[in-house]
Amino acid sequence: MVIKQMNHPPPPQTPISSASPEDSPSMVSFWESFAYWLKLGFISFGGPAGQISMMHQELVERRRWISENRFLHALNYCMLLPGPEAQQLATYIGWLMHGIKGGIMAGILFVLPSLLILIALTWIYVVYGNVPLVAGILYGIKPAVTAIVVFAAYRIGSRALKNNVLWALAALAFIAIFVFEVPFPFIVLGAAILGFIGGRVAPEKFRMGGGHGDGGHKSYGKALIDDDTPTPDHLRFKWSRTLAFLVVGLVIWASTLGLLMTQFGWEGALTQMGWFFTKAALLTFGGAYAVLPYVYQGGVDHYQWLTAPQMIDGLALGETTPGPLIMIVAFVGFIGAWTKAVFGPESLALAGILGATIATFYTFLPSFLFIFLGGPLVETTHGDIKFTAPLTGITAAVVGVVLNLATFFAYHVLWPMGVQGQFEWFSAILGIAAFIALFRFKIGISQVIVACAVVGLGYSLIIPLIVK
Repeated sequence: MVIKQMNHPPPPQTPISSASPEDSPSMVSFWESFAYWLKLGFISFGGPAGQISMMHQELVERRRWISENRFLHALNYCMLLPGPEAQQLATYIGWLMHGIKGGIMAGILFVLPSLLILIALTWIYVVYGNVPLVAGILYGIKPAVTAIVVFAAYRIGSRALKNNVLWALAALAFIAIFVFEVPFPFIVLGAAILGFIGGRVAPEKFRMGGGHGDGGHKSYGKALIDDDTPTPDHLRFKWSRTLAFLVVGLVIWASTLGLLMTQFGWEGALTQMGWFFTKAALLTFGGAYAVLPYVYQGGVDHYQWLTAPQMIDGLALGETTPGPLIMIVAFVGFIGAWTKAVFGPESLALAGILGATIATFYTFLPSFLFIFLGGPLVETTHGDIKFTAPLTGITAAVVGVVLNLATFFAYHVLWPMGVQGQFEWFSAILGIAAFIALFRFKIGISQVIVACAVVGLGYSLIIPLIVK
């Protein structure tokens, strides 16, 4: 998908592998691979671009576990799927190296550290969020998050909207969700239908650009999984294996959801989380920013698991922790289970931990199935206009949806008490400065958030002294 495409990390001028390029790397044990994926889970900052860059540098350039072309081939495939492409790429490479257990291990370790960190931070947030120190930090972070979402809308639009037809589709999506409050799934479905029709009527308007190609990639020497390494048997398409994966995946999903329904009822908060985040996982074409409006609609408006300001705070925590940005679902699950007190007022922390775990489990379960189940099939459709045109339509619509999300955040940051309340001029200045830092000076998201947090804390501590 266009929305997911990004510039691949530029190779350094000299290979950084410690071994001679002519020597083939030695076989990698399961536990050596385990140690790498565990380490990556704790340091995978920078969003998908940064995470993919880390994997490229370590696995392609330094360790030479996989060749440049095979790495990009796997990445191209993951970019066609809904869900976090960096986590799916880790799952794919783990599967390529060590089969099913390798894929499961790599995919889980890519997410698990982020889940544990977010659970700890969210607990601190709900217990100490009203402490002046924490409140001051969040005061500075909120306008930064607004700027980040505006910048995301610009960045996505500049890549995706290549002609007036796609611009019009983005505008229609914005009007649909902002004016008429059309649910996000219907916008995705409508955009896919329009893309399918457009791919037949005006295919030149719906072709994806910027393919990765195969030419010009630097060789870092022989790789363990090289360009000419035969595809392992466990990656080849077989109907029996496909059916087995499908049955196992559905059984895991249905049995766990059934257990929640047995314990808490269909209308129980935890059961509804399982159902809601399953649907969210299937709508994440375009990455986390594309699905955030749907999570907001469900978590804030429909289920009332959390408030709008809490949603902004959750995005801030997600931006500053390792792992995929979609891990904000863990924050939503924690706050929702805590708010609904699913285990009573004496066990709020336990409820929050289980809510975060359930949200994460159902969000990422489909990603594993897409890799194990659909890889050989989806690869055959790459470049086929009948398949890519609907995705191009969805990509264009996502731009309008993300712009709506930016509008929503800006409203709640600048008018926290509503339009009848006081305008937050300092937040506006800080948000504009954060956007300039991102757009003009290319400063990283984490650095912008930290800087805004420091400024917000200083402002919140100084103003009371001036007023006195």
